[in-house]
Amino acid sequence: MIRIGTSGWVYPPWRGTFYPKGVTQKRELAYLAGRLNSVEINGTFYGRQRPASFVAWAEQVPADFVFATKAPRFITHMKRLKDAETPVANFLASGVLRLGAKLGPILWQLPGTLQFDAEVLAEFLALLPHGAKAAAELGARHDDRIEDDEGLRIDEDRPLRHALEPRHPSFQEEKCLRLLRDHNVALVVADTAKKWPYFEELTADFAYARLHGDEELYVSGYTDEALDRWAKKVREWHRRGDVHVYFDNDAKVRAPVDAIGLSTRLGIG
Repeated sequence: MIRIGTSGWVYPPWRGTFYPKGVTQKRELAYLAGRLNSVEINGTFYGRQRPASFVAWAEQVPADFVFATKAPRFITHMKRLKDAETPVANFLASGVLRLGAKLGPILWQLPGTLQFDAEVLAEFLALLPHGAKAAAELGARHDDRIEDDEGLRIDEDRPLRHALEPRHPSFQEEKCLRLLRDHNVALVVADTAKKWPYFEELTADFAYARLHGDEELYVSGYTDEALDRWAKKVREWHRRGDVHVYFDNDAKVRAPVDAIGLSTRLGIG
């Protein structure tokens, strides 16, 4: 499958532009899901969500829709991947597994100041579960910040994927790439208007790209020529497996427009 979407969907500037007048905030996800086949949940990066929220989101989208989920910054930016077992358990127990068949990859975005440390990364990657059952078992080791096990309910043991978005050039090391390949974790292809390093090594059985802006971070849109180039890349990656692409250039309402433009070029929707 090729999945094209945006990073988040709750943006006031989209109202009256991408979202037509009359589409209430509660209907925005459903509206987006009628035009794209995936979206990143980015609220999970900033704070813990409730199991009921994940269930409600899953109910608002078609059966073949997929959510990628951005892991908490507490793990990536504060803990910096160290001593991560309990925080990861808390995240998994928070309700993300309630997305069921609609749960796509989990995105682990790192801060630009975090350099590659083989020992730290190896320990962290070994911790990550690659199936819903293993995720629920790890989640069961949560601490008392999680009040109950409501978020650990799963209907079947589906595969679980992970993608890593580093922002320091040291992650280009071959040792890092080998670790990612050994654990089947995708190295994110991030277009950041040259603010952070660009990686394009495929390290998993799927590809994951985040397009933050062609010329200006989070702001500029993608020209027809740029979207043509990205469509060509996606087709090449798709020969090896599934592809996920998310537009994060939301500041000027470009993300949904560009996501639809890329989807159209790829014959999706």
